[in-house]
Amino acid sequence: MIDSLLFHFMFIIFLGIASQWVAWRFKLPAIVLMSIAGLIVGPFLGFVNPKEEFGDLFKPLVSMAVAIILFEGSLNLDYQEVRGLGKPVVRIITLGAFIAWILGSLAAHFVAGLSWAVAFVIGGLFIVTGPTVILPLLRQARLKPRPAAILKWEGIIVDPFGALLAVFSFEFIKFLVLAEVKLEALLWFFLASLLAVILGWACGRGTGWMLQKGHVPEFLKFPVVFTVVLACFAIADELKHETGLLAVTAMGITLANMHISSINDLRHFKENISLLLISTIFIMLTASLTMETLLEILNFRIIAFVVLMLFIVRPLSIWISTVKTDLSKQEKTLVGWIAPRGIVALTVSSYFAAVLLEEGFEDASILTSLTFALVFATVVAHGFSISWLAKKLGLAIDQPPGVLIVGGDSFSTQLGKAFLELETPVLIADSSFQRLSSVRNAGIPYFRGEVLSEQTKYHLEWTPYEYMIAATKLDSYNALVCTTFIPEFGRNNLFQLNIRSKQEADVDDLYHTIGGQYLFKEGVTWEELNKRVEDGDVIKKTTITSEYTYENYVTESHEKTLFLFIKKPSGKLQFYTNEEDPKAEPGDIIASLTRPK
Repeated sequence: MIDSLLFHFMFIIFLGIASQWVAWRFKLPAIVLMSIAGLIVGPFLGFVNPKEEFGDLFKPLVSMAVAIILFEGSLNLDYQEVRGLGKPVVRIITLGAFIAWILGSLAAHFVAGLSWAVAFVIGGLFIVTGPTVILPLLRQARLKPRPAAILKWEGIIVDPFGALLAVFSFEFIKFLVLAEVKLEALLWFFLASLLAVILGWACGRGTGWMLQKGHVPEFLKFPVVFTVVLACFAIADELKHETGLLAVTAMGITLANMHISSINDLRHFKENISLLLISTIFIMLTASLTMETLLEILNFRIIAFVVLMLFIVRPLSIWISTVKTDLSKQEKTLVGWIAPRGIVALTVSSYFAAVLLEEGFEDASILTSLTFALVFATVVAHGFSISWLAKKLGLAIDQPPGVLIVGGDSFSTQLGKAFLELETPVLIADSSFQRLSSVRNAGIPYFRGEVLSEQTKYHLEWTPYEYMIAATKLDSYNALVCTTFIPEFGRNNLFQLNIRSKQEADVDDLYHTIGGQYLFKEGVTWEELNKRVEDGDVIKKTTITSEYTYENYVTESHEKTLFLFIKKPSGKLQFYTNEEDPKAEPGDIIASLTRPK
């Protein structure tokens, strides 16, 4: 075995990202694969043990990573997104969390056999779900906006509160049980929590003001924000353990609701950092477990507790807290089932296991096993079931991947009609009502508005659309649209029409660096496409079979036939571009712009 800290650190990062890639490639829950990978290289094979190898750095590294992940997640908590969901969300993160704490504590005492003191500490911690596990599941499941927003808000808001609730329970228990602990210690906890919120708000406002006024140069924006986040977390955590998570959440929400363009630009980079940290930290935590901890999971009391948390505590807390809200039974069922625990639960429970044992609570020795049993069970159960359950309840986007076309004109209208006839979801967006007239007359779904506007983000439902085509008359605007939406759609799913001239040096440089993939044949521009449609050309759709092959189709096609795209039986689309010339297989449908017969 290679005895190198640098090599082991590289190996952990590689394993985390490899797990993410395999999960994407085979459509599996990434969290499950990361957990299994960590267990294999850690307790099973003994190849790495991050807790021992990193020593005193292990806990600070994990804590800072959790703070960054939580901050990045809270940057997505814009109040405009929660319009119409205010009552259910508030109920779930307050009354629902309180019910889950009480029921979880009762289960820990009567089923897991923990003392009342330890049971209430761990019951408070187990209300958390958190962005480290919720956000990957939401990316995987393609939920409709309402249930997705509820799960996201709950995960990010309750995450720091769960840790704080565990701290509060611990402080309260020490006040009741230990004679040397006075009321002042309990009051200091509440004061420190309030100071953490104020600190987070102040850091958010101050950072936002500096970015708005141009006091931070472009190349320093991310380093400044990153440094302030870590400082905010560290200062609050020094005041009182675990209040740092509350501070960075408050900072993230403050910045998100200032609607600063710089933050939108930085958010995508921070998402990549967050993904890297989630992958690395989850591998580190699972690889640090011991075989004794894993074997202890087989204890009947622990198994019974996990089953109770899955099937009784979580569903009951959601159904009771959402009484007389506008959530449907299907939404309550899905939200009541999905509650995976993750990094925060694992890290904070190990902290409390140590301090409770120091205070003489011997039953706290099983907390690590109990927590990992719940984390692994919820990650596996919810990771594999969320897509299936969402489809059964009608809360998943079950249509084939759709196409969002930017720009209303003759060619866009014909292309939109072709997608509709192939039962592919399509939407044509344009800021001009006049340019959308032919789209409206053809009965194609449309959106009037500027796709680059901040407000469009909240008024347009993006989830059904996996592909975007920028097809306006302005080449520069098409490139800008594609470049802006790279984080949302991915470069492989962004397309634009060919630019009019790539001969000038400045345009040729841009051609290779910005924008989306150039559609169809090289040199086929907006003018040519619209002229052909206005002259009577139509979009023809042909099914390729084993008898009528792609080669037959190409041979029989008119010399001016322009191949547009191929629709696979799965609903996936393959577009013809300047660089890609896909070949249709039996069962595929090929669409082309050609002369009418």
